[in-house]
Amino acid sequence: MNVVVWVVQVLLGIAFTFSGLGKLLRPRAELRKQMAYVEDFTDGQIKAIGGAEVLGALGLILPAWTGIAPVLTPVAATGLAVIMVGAATVHYRRKEYQMLGVNAVLFAFAAFVAIMRFGPYAY
Repeated sequence: MNVVVWVVQVLLGIAFTFSGLGKLLRPRAELRKQMAYVEDFTDGQIKAIGGAEVLGALGLILPAWTGIAPVLTPVAATGLAVIMVGAATVHYRRKEYQMLGVNAVLFAFAAFVAIMRFGPYAY
């Protein structure tokens, strides 16, 4: 089961790294073409969301991999789950129902990692 948790951690890390870097590195006008919800946020808020996603992705992998403060891995997973709740709320409010499935899957994976790393497969 530990291998399954690691696979989910790595996949989540990849997904949130690319998502976060996209928000951090691309201008808002370019993001608006693919993510209409950016209209609801300022440039700074979009960059902060992207930064939180990248930090969360790093937190999923690095503490567990290096053995330095491994408790940060489930904390990062919990933070990413909270981000997904916020994302789902935004998409629901904007009637972007097709995105709710993506948010639900990412939430479920992040919650799975948090539960497993706080619980039976903690470091």
